[in-house]
Amino acid sequence: MAELVLSSLLPVLFEKLTDAALKTIARHKGIDAEIKKLQKSLVSIQLYLTHASQMEITDPSVKQRLNDLQHLAYDIEDVLDGWATDAMDPEFKQEPEGITGKVRKLITPTCCTTFSRTTTMIAELDDISTKLQDLVKQKADLGLENLGLKAEEETRPRTNNNRRLQTSVVNPSSIVGRQTHKDALVQQLLLPADEPCDQNYSIVPIIGMGGVGKTTLARLVYDEQLVKDHFDLKAWVCVSDEFDAVRISKEIFQSMANKEVPDFNRLQEALKDHVKGKKFLLVLDDIWSESYEDWETLVRPLYTCAPGSKIIITTRKDQLLKQLVYNPLHKPLHSLSDDDALSLLARNALGVDNFDSYLSLIPYAQGIVKKCGALPLALIALGRLLRTKKDEAEHWINVSNSDIWRLKVKGGILPALRLSYDDLSVPLKRLFAYCSLFPKDYLFNKEDLVLLWMSEGLLCQPTLIDSTEEQQLGHEFFDELLSRSFFQHAPNNESLFVMHDLMNDLATSVATEFYLRLDNESEKNIKKMKLDKYRHTSYVKEKYVAYKKLQVLENTKCLRTFLATSVGEVERWREFYLSNKILTDLLPKLPLLRVLSLSGFQISELPESIGTLRHLRYLNLSQTHITHLPEKVCNLVNLQTLILLGCKKLTELPNNFLNLKNLQHLDVRDTLLSFQMLSEIGELKSLQITLSKINIESESGTEIAKLKDFKNLYEKISVKGLEKVKNAIYAHEANISQKRLSELKLVWSNELYNSRNEILEKEVLNELKPCQDELIKLKIRSYGGLEFPKWVGDPSFLHLNHVSISGCKRCTSIPPLGQLSSLKELFIQGLNAVEVGLCFHACKSFKYIVALIWLKSHLKICLH
Repeated sequence: MAELVLSSLLPVLFEKLTDAALKTIARHKGIDAEIKKLQKSLVSIQLYLTHASQMEITDPSVKQRLNDLQHLAYDIEDVLDGWATDAMDPEFKQEPEGITGKVRKLITPTCCTTFSRTTTMIAELDDISTKLQDLVKQKADLGLENLGLKAEEETRPRTNNNRRLQTSVVNPSSIVGRQTHKDALVQQLLLPADEPCDQNYSIVPIIGMGGVGKTTLARLVYDEQLVKDHFDLKAWVCVSDEFDAVRISKEIFQSMANKEVPDFNRLQEALKDHVKGKKFLLVLDDIWSESYEDWETLVRPLYTCAPGSKIIITTRKDQLLKQLVYNPLHKPLHSLSDDDALSLLARNALGVDNFDSYLSLIPYAQGIVKKCGALPLALIALGRLLRTKKDEAEHWINVSNSDIWRLKVKGGILPALRLSYDDLSVPLKRLFAYCSLFPKDYLFNKEDLVLLWMSEGLLCQPTLIDSTEEQQLGHEFFDELLSRSFFQHAPNNESLFVMHDLMNDLATSVATEFYLRLDNESEKNIKKMKLDKYRHTSYVKEKYVAYKKLQVLENTKCLRTFLATSVGEVERWREFYLSNKILTDLLPKLPLLRVLSLSGFQISELPESIGTLRHLRYLNLSQTHITHLPEKVCNLVNLQTLILLGCKKLTELPNNFLNLKNLQHLDVRDTLLSFQMLSEIGELKSLQITLSKINIESESGTEIAKLKDFKNLYEKISVKGLEKVKNAIYAHEANISQKRLSELKLVWSNELYNSRNEILEKEVLNELKPCQDELIKLKIRSYGGLEFPKWVGDPSFLHLNHVSISGCKRCTSIPPLGQLSSLKELFIQGLNAVEVGLCFHACKSFKYIVALIWLKSHLKICLH
């Protein structure tokens, strides 16, 4: 893990070493030559770390040296970050003549390092350089001298030869809980040859996380007699990590024709001739490749086959499948039901189908099933572990109450999941390890996690121009981890995500000594742990979090992350209280914090000492009771993300808020901050503001035009008081079409007084057309026009799935909403001037209308 974190941190250090402010300091202090030496040392370190990230380090002493190197790199970055922060001081910039004197004062506390707090910059730099040189000299001890790799080479994932031993042979009696899936797959394989397909063959995917039983299911189908009788030719090939088209082609031809052809070109010709006019079934088990070119090379000879041929693909990733034309009949394969899982465990542990004769073991078996997430591979592994002691309840108790991942090294489940981890790129490994801070069953939001990654510097890339590109990269990395089943959609909320317990265990196992998650288990051993070197920590919120619970963190003065988390979905009525002493006494003792989350606590104010956390990048105060932010918050010049979501008592921002020049993300949804106040900070460059509503209060409605200053406005917004807009030009200037909005709510007054101008209101609504590429939900309320502009119902809104039109009493017609291809929910109410027949006519083009109900002035359409 150390080599992964450090290899990502070094580019950040290089960037800091070339920073203009640091160069100015170095030049005036005469240490620019020493800075260059430091850069040279870091290049050497990076070379060895590139090697280390490509091999499995097992020697404890080598691992410890890498960890020491990582800690030193953290310390270097903290020192450089402190200098860069001081260089942003306005006094420093305004008095160039006194710069030498200023530089003498640039001493940053380095806390847990051996650097003295009273040393000068030169002494600090000398100390850093000395330690680096010592570690460079010890490179032979690190075991990185003779790896036979070049630093610039991007090696492929290590081949797992054991996976290639997987065959189609299966004992059906040993399989539990897959009959329904098997029947559905068999039916798909037996579909008539005239099914829609671009080729004579079609793709049948089996997708799912490691250990869920994809290969087992494919074996069951492959061995089914109906399937055997249906196809002329059959072949099974285990592809595994390396997609070798030559090897795979040879195995296909040998399996189908029982012949060998050494030359690849002749092999493909022979394969083309052999499948000509014949219906084949090909299973490609365990595909990892994402290359469409590799796929094309492999299947090139198969076009001559008879219609109705099938290729079954088992995979953990769907990137390649997205490029292929296939019928996505099946959802990803999930874990077993609880009953089936218990049966599988009983078979492997006790040699019976159930626990009827072992009633005393049922509670412990249920605990094991829950901890394994009913994952077949885990259950088989643990069942075999328990088989030798099937009568000993104490052994079952120990297994049920222990951390499962410690046992999986012996049983085989961790290697199965570890294979997925090993296939990740270095950046993805680093991002996944960060998620070890999340407790099991923690629900997280995609955007929030990306912002955390950004604040920790985990997405830093030399080629990225600005924070927008960095954020986009974070989204891509998140989607990659999701597609590989490291993340999963939350069961009851598609907008949230969760990690499977086994994936959470895996993250914990690879995170090593840099991450500390304070939970019930770790609190038991907290006194035995060395806390001084932890860099990232999280804790689970409780109703009352006393100072005593977190007092141990006084010894973690190098801490960068202080994250409040929760388990499962938190009901709105629940309240959490945080000891004020944590805010006033503990936080000032953690001067290197970059991420601070106090979300959800009943906090009414922050101490002024918050302004001393100079390194802070991320501050989450969402769902707290604060009424204002202390003025000292404006000293946090490195702050990038400020989350004030749901601070319903917050009425003002500090006077010097514009000092936060590096602020990139501000979430003020569901606060009492006025739009006028927020429009004044819209001038901050690169600032993305997430609003929930805009209230137009002036008589002319000119403030809507100020939306043009919110260049990075995105997600959801509600605009109220639109009847006050006296000129459509103001709405045009708002430039709504350039905002990345997923939800838009437009509200006029529900009073139809004489001053309302239906022509003007139509012009205003026309100018408020949102970007069609992003919009998912549209709500229009109390609009006073006689008809809607053409954009309402325009088919170019490809993702619009929810439309609500209410209280538009003057409207005489409904827009052509049937043209919206993705529409799933339509709610119409209070359109008094619209006849029932016209409503039916407007909706007649919908494909899937389940119910169309007209109750007085209330029309509700349910689409499925």
